[in-house]
This record gives sequence, structure tokens and C-alpha cells, in this order.
Amino acid sequence: MAFKTVKAFLPQMKDKNHGHIITIASVLGLFSTACVEDYCASKFAAVGFHESLAHELLTEDLDGVKTTLVCPYIVDTGMFEGCRIREEVALILPPLEPLYCVQQAMNAILIDQPLVCIPRLTYLPFLARALLPWESNAVTYRFMGSDNCMYPFIETMKKRGGNSPLKAD
Repeated sequence: MAFKTVKAFLPQMKDKNHGHIITIASVLGLFSTACVEDYCASKFAAVGFHESLAHELLTEDLDGVKTTLVCPYIVDTGMFEGCRIREEVALILPPLEPLYCVQQAMNAILIDQPLVCIPRLTYLPFLARALLPWESNAVTYRFMGSDNCMYPFIETMKKRGGNSPLKAD
């Protein structure tokens, strides 16, 4: 959908050198976790699409067409109900209220911020992924409980009779 929407509006934005393209992705488009490979892949694709588009606009010197990439942590909508990280970490990184995410995204758009991770604490794993070796990130994920946070979610889905990201053997 993002491709078609941008394809429809970008030519006029370029002609007028004016507009703002917002891509809503997820922190799981900047770093990943187990058992939601399809979700992570779609969010990585959204991030890649957004970054490529932002580079295109820079290359064409279209400084009036702005871009903002919005990457929220888990938003308390019920989509990932049951997802659990380590209890001590969850105290400082609870699921986000939808209104808070909207407010943060709107603020980023209004000040032409190119990337907003919500909450700001989620910039840390993004930076660590880029700067540290794989093994260091894996240890950090394990410590935080991020490596297996989706297993309780999967169990919740199984109990509800919904689709599970895991395939049956």
C-alpha cells in the first residue's frame, strides 16, 4: 500500500517541492526478534523503502519534500497481547498507549524529524545492532527477554484458536 500511495502523490510533491511522507513501521523494522519473521521482514521492508525514498529526494535536491519514519515499540492495541519481556525491563519499557504514539509521531512530523523511535529508549538497541558484534546483541536480547518474548504471545494465540506464527511439525 505504501508503494501505491507514494506513487500516486510523489510526482506532484516533487513538482511543487513540497509535502511530507510519513512511513509507519516498527522498532522491529530496525532490529528483530524470534518467531515473527514475517512481521519483521515486512517492517524491515517499510524501513528500506522509506530510506531509499529519502535518499532519492536528497539526490534530487528536493528539500521541500520531507520524510519521517515512525518506529514505535509495542503499542497496546491487543495485536501482540501476551508478548512478554523480562519483568524488570518491562517496568521501564511497557507497552505504549496509542495516543502517546500518535502525539510523538505528530511532534516528529511537525519538526521535520527524519526518524522517531518511540520511546526514545528503543534507539539503544538500534544503535547497538549497528555498532556491536552479533554476539553482543544476542546476549543483550537474551538478558532483556527479547529473544523469546513472542513465545507467550504464541501460546495466547493457540489458546484463542488463532493463527500462530509457528508452523506445526
